[in-house]
Amino acid sequence: MTTALTARAILLDMDGTIVNSDAVVERVWRTWATEHGLDAGEVLKVVHGRQGHATMAALLPDRPMEQNHAENRVLLAQETAATDGVVPVAGAPAFMAAVAGLPHALVTSADLALATARMNAAGLPMPEVRVTAECVGASKPDPEGFLKGAAELGFTPEDCVAFEDSEAGITAARAAGMRVVGVGPRALAMAPDLHAPDLTHLAVTAHADGTIGLSVTA
Repeated sequence: MTTALTARAILLDMDGTIVNSDAVVERVWRTWATEHGLDAGEVLKVVHGRQGHATMAALLPDRPMEQNHAENRVLLAQETAATDGVVPVAGAPAFMAAVAGLPHALVTSADLALATARMNAAGLPMPEVRVTAECVGASKPDPEGFLKGAAELGFTPEDCVAFEDSEAGITAARAAGMRVVGVGPRALAMAPDLHAPDLTHLAVTAHADGTIGLSVTA
């Protein structure tokens, strides 16, 4: 694992990467697990980084996808309304200010309503370019979202660095051909190219040639 990367564009996951929504996510999914007779601990190992219907499909593989999509709509509404406990990841406000004038996009498994609610609750600016659940046909760990984000910014995947916290997200970014900055403890197990405990440990430098320097600080 290195301590510095250079990129031309940055693609940001939301939950667990710049927004700490774990309290809400775990509360909603623990209830769902109980209702379906599943072990909540096992459910929480799968849920991070994926769209809800993809999580349900992984946990209940014999269930019709129509039912998963219907239940996912209910859970999305619950999560969108529940913003208590949604806060920025440590260092996220300064980090978002540092990338404000640089090519960057949000690539999240949340839909636009949920992404907007959580970014607002965390007091973070919504990137102008964003790829939300409505924009893709396949959830992370499929690379579609990251590939769309790179294309909308006008860069090749190789020019982009993805910021992620989850196994599903890091798998998606790598499948897209991108290097990865892992944020937080979940990311460390996936051996990302660069790892920061949170965003207070991440320095962003804009270079004159248009490249972006990313380095981990003590």
